[in-house]
Amino acid sequence: MTETTNREDEVIYPLRVTANREDQVMDFVTANAKNKKLEVYSIIRPHGMRGYIFVEAGSRTDAEQAAFNVPYARGILPKPVEYKEIEHMLEQVKKDVNIQKNDIVEIISGPFKRENAKVTRIDKQKEEVVVELLQAAVPIPITLRMDAVKVIRREKDEEDTEE
Repeated sequence: MTETTNREDEVIYPLRVTANREDQVMDFVTANAKNKKLEVYSIIRPHGMRGYIFVEAGSRTDAEQAAFNVPYARGILPKPVEYKEIEHMLEQVKKDVNIQKNDIVEIISGPFKRENAKVTRIDKQKEEVVVELLQAAVPIPITLRMDAVKVIRREKDEEDTEE
C-alpha cells in the first residue's frame, strides 16, 4: 500500500458565506467544530476569493454541523471540491516573497496599477511594503500588500560598486 499526502476520508466542502464576512464565519465554524468535537481538520479562506470558505472534514455531516446556525453562512455547496482545484489559491502563503529595500517594483493591483516604485520599507509580519512612486513629483510613501507588487529590478549594493 502506498502512502499518499491527502487522506481518502477527508474531503473539502465549499461553504457559501456573505461577502466580506469570511473571517467572522471562520471564527464561528472553528468554535462550532471544537465545541461539538467534530471531525473538521482545517478551514481555508483563499486569498482574493470572496463569498466562500472551504471546510476540510471527515464527512459532509461534520461540515454541515460546523456551519449550522452560523451567522452569514449560506450553506455547504452540493459538490465537494478536490484539493488540486483550490491549490493555486493557497500557493501565495507558501512562497517566500523575495523583496528587499531599494528594489524597483511594479505595482500589479490597486489604483496605482502598472506604476513603478522604489521599496523604502518592508514589514514581513504584516506582509506589507512601503514604496515611493518613481514618476511622482513629490515622494509620497504608499503602503501596499506584498502580493500587490512584483520586483522588476534589484538595486545592487552601491557602496561596493563605487570602490
